[in-house]
Amino acid sequence: MTLSQLKANSQHSQRASSMSNDTPVWFITGCSTGFGREIAKLVLSLGWRAVVTARKAESVADLVAGNEDRALAVALDVNQQPQIEQAIAAAEARFGHIDVLVNNAGYGYFSGIEEGEDQEIRRQFETNVFGLASLIRQALPGMRARKRGHIINFSSIGGLIAYPALGYYNATKFAVEAISEALAKEVEPLGIKVTIVEPGGFRTDWAGRSVIESATVIDDYASTAGAFRQAIKSGSGHQAGDPARAAKAMVAVFEAEQPPLRLLLGAQAYGRAMERLAELDENFKTWKELTLSADFPDGE
Repeated sequence: MTLSQLKANSQHSQRASSMSNDTPVWFITGCSTGFGREIAKLVLSLGWRAVVTARKAESVADLVAGNEDRALAVALDVNQQPQIEQAIAAAEARFGHIDVLVNNAGYGYFSGIEEGEDQEIRRQFETNVFGLASLIRQALPGMRARKRGHIINFSSIGGLIAYPALGYYNATKFAVEAISEALAKEVEPLGIKVTIVEPGGFRTDWAGRSVIESATVIDDYASTAGAFRQAIKSGSGHQAGDPARAAKAMVAVFEAEQPPLRLLLGAQAYGRAMERLAELDENFKTWKELTLSADFPDGE
C-alpha cells in the first residue's frame, strides 16, 4: 500500500474517530528506534496525532519537531508503573483519549535455558510482559468509556515457535500471545479490537545494539544455543523485513473494518508459521490414539 493510498484511506477513520472530526490518537511505545519510530513517523505524516514514548524523551524529540500541535513526546520506561500511569494520563489530558495503543517496547535476551541468569530473566519478563499488561490496564478504562479502541501488541514469530538460545524471550512472547487472545475475547463486545503482530526478521536493533546476552556460556550447548546465537547476530542488518513497510501494515490493520487477531509480518514469519502448523498437525495425529485413551471409556 502506497503512502497516497494510506492518506486516502485515512479520511474514513478521521471522519469516524469522533463527532468533532478529530484525527486518530496513537500511543506508541519504544519509539527511539525500529518499529516504534517508523510507526510514529508514518502516523504523523498522515496528519494524525501521536504520543511517542521512549525511556529518554529527547531521543524522540525529532519526531515531535514540526508536529508540536499533533505530537507529544513522553518519557516512558515500561518497567516503571508510575511512569506508565503518568504517560497515559498525559496522553488523555493532551488529546482527550487514545484510539490506538501500540505495545512495541521490548528487547531480546540470548541465552540457553541453563545459561540463563535470574536477574536478566526477570527483567525480560518485566519489560516484555508485565509492562505491556500494565499499559493495557491503564488504557482500557478510557477505551471502555468510549466503546472503541484498538490495541496492537507486538509479539514475534518467536511467540509461536521456540528456538534454542531464545527460550526466555520466546516465553515472554508466548505470554503476550495468551494475554492478547484472552483480551480480544473479553473486549470484543465492548467495541475494542486487539491485534497481535508477529514479525520475522526485520532490520531493527533487536539482534544488534539492543540485545542482551547471558554472560554464562556452556560448551555443551555450542552446537544448539551457541550456534543459533551466532547465526542471529551475524544476520543482523541483513534481514528481509523492512520496518517502514511494517508501519504501513499497522495503519492498514487500523483501517480494516475487521482487523485480524494475528498478523504475521514478512515472508520468513509466514513460512515458519506454515511449517509450525504442519508440525503440530503431524504431532497431534501421530499420537491421537494415546491422547484419546486418557478419557473414561464411553458409558462410564
